[in-house]
Amino acid sequence: MYNLGEFEQLVLLAIVHLGDNTYGVPIVEEIERRTGRATSPAAVYVTLRRMEQKGLVSSQMSEPTPERGGKARRCVRVTRTGLNALRGAREAMDQMWKGVDPKLRGIR
Repeated sequence: MYNLGEFEQLVLLAIVHLGDNTYGVPIVEEIERRTGRATSPAAVYVTLRRMEQKGLVSSQMSEPTPERGGKARRCVRVTRTGLNALRGAREAMDQMWKGVDPKLRGIR
Protein backbone atom coordinates (compact mmCIF):
# COMPACT_ATOMS: atom_id res chain seq x y z
CA MET A 1 0.00 0.00 0.00
CA TYR A 2 1.16 3.55 -0.72
CA ASN A 3 1.76 5.88 2.25
CA LEU A 4 0.17 9.25 1.58
CA GLY A 5 1.67 12.50 2.80
CA GLU A 6 -0.54 15.13 4.41
CA PHE A 7 -0.73 17.35 1.32
CA GLU A 8 -1.51 14.38 -0.92
CA GLN A 9 -4.38 13.52 1.41
CA LEU A 10 -5.68 17.10 1.21
CA VAL A 11 -5.56 17.07 -2.59
CA LEU A 12 -7.28 13.68 -2.84
CA LEU A 13 -9.96 14.70 -0.34
CA ALA A 14 -10.59 17.94 -2.25
CA ILE A 15 -11.12 15.91 -5.43
CA VAL A 16 -13.49 13.55 -3.61
CA HIS A 17 -15.49 16.53 -2.31
CA LEU A 18 -15.57 18.23 -5.72
CA GLY A 19 -16.31 15.10 -7.74
CA ASP A 20 -14.65 13.54 -10.74
CA ASN A 21 -13.34 15.67 -13.57
CA THR A 22 -12.34 18.64 -11.49
CA TYR A 23 -9.18 20.64 -12.12
CA GLY A 24 -6.47 22.56 -10.28
CA VAL A 25 -8.12 25.89 -9.42
CA PRO A 26 -11.18 24.43 -7.66
CA ILE A 27 -8.89 21.98 -5.83
CA VAL A 28 -6.78 24.89 -4.51
CA GLU A 29 -9.93 26.78 -3.48
CA GLU A 30 -11.42 23.71 -1.74
CA ILE A 31 -8.27 23.11 0.29
CA GLU A 32 -8.09 26.77 1.30
CA ARG A 33 -11.80 26.92 2.16
CA ARG A 34 -11.77 23.77 4.28
CA THR A 35 -8.39 24.21 6.01
CA GLY A 36 -7.89 27.98 6.10
CA ARG A 37 -4.39 27.42 4.72
CA ALA A 38 -3.01 29.37 1.79
CA THR A 39 -2.30 26.84 -0.94
CA SER A 40 0.04 27.29 -3.88
CA PRO A 41 -1.47 26.31 -7.23
CA ALA A 42 1.98 25.13 -8.30
CA ALA A 43 2.14 22.77 -5.30
CA VAL A 44 -1.23 21.29 -6.27
CA TYR A 45 -0.19 20.80 -9.91
CA VAL A 46 3.14 19.18 -8.94
CA THR A 47 1.32 16.91 -6.48
CA LEU A 48 -1.30 15.95 -9.07
CA ARG A 49 1.43 15.07 -11.58
CA ARG A 50 3.31 12.95 -9.02
CA MET A 51 0.11 11.20 -7.91
CA GLU A 52 -0.83 10.46 -11.51
CA GLN A 53 2.57 8.81 -12.05
CA LYS A 54 1.84 6.64 -8.99
CA GLY A 55 -1.64 5.72 -10.24
CA LEU A 56 -3.51 7.56 -7.46
CA VAL A 57 -5.31 9.89 -9.88
CA SER A 58 -5.96 9.87 -13.60
CA SER A 59 -6.45 12.86 -15.87
CA GLN A 60 -7.89 13.80 -19.21
CA MET A 61 -8.24 16.99 -21.16
CA SER A 62 -11.68 18.61 -21.15
CA GLU A 63 -13.38 20.12 -24.13
CA PRO A 64 -12.29 23.73 -24.78
CA THR A 65 -14.46 26.24 -22.96
CA PRO A 66 -15.57 29.54 -24.49
CA GLU A 67 -15.10 31.55 -21.27
CA ARG A 68 -11.41 30.61 -21.16
CA GLY A 69 -10.68 31.57 -24.74
CA GLY A 70 -11.06 28.03 -26.00
CA LYS A 71 -8.49 26.46 -23.68
CA ALA A 72 -9.03 22.94 -22.42
CA ARG A 73 -8.50 21.99 -18.78
CA ARG A 74 -6.68 18.94 -17.41
CA CYS A 75 -9.38 17.30 -15.30
CA VAL A 76 -8.56 14.69 -12.67
CA ARG A 77 -10.32 11.92 -10.82
CA VAL A 78 -9.25 9.68 -7.96
CA THR A 79 -8.53 6.11 -9.04
CA ARG A 80 -9.42 2.98 -7.10
CA THR A 81 -5.76 2.85 -5.99
CA GLY A 82 -6.03 6.44 -4.74
CA LEU A 83 -9.22 5.72 -2.83
CA ASN A 84 -7.65 2.66 -1.22
CA ALA A 85 -4.58 4.69 -0.23
CA LEU A 86 -6.82 7.40 1.23
CA ARG A 87 -8.79 4.83 3.24
CA GLY A 88 -5.55 3.28 4.48
CA ALA A 89 -4.21 6.68 5.57
CA ARG A 90 -7.44 7.37 7.45
CA GLU A 91 -7.38 4.00 9.19
CA ALA A 92 -3.73 4.48 10.22
CA MET A 93 -4.45 7.93 11.69
CA ASP A 94 -7.57 6.67 13.46
CA GLN A 95 -5.48 3.93 15.09
CA MET A 96 -2.83 6.45 16.17
CA TRP A 97 -5.44 8.81 17.68
CA LYS A 98 -7.15 6.09 19.74
CA GLY A 99 -6.70 6.90 23.40
CA VAL A 100 -4.72 10.10 22.83
CA ASP A 101 -7.34 12.84 23.35
CA PRO A 102 -7.53 12.53 27.15
CA LYS A 103 -3.73 12.78 27.31
CA LEU A 104 -3.71 16.00 25.28
CA ARG A 105 -5.92 17.85 27.77
CA GLY A 106 -3.12 18.38 30.28
CA ILE A 107 -0.42 19.34 27.75
CA ARG A 108 0.39 23.04 27.36
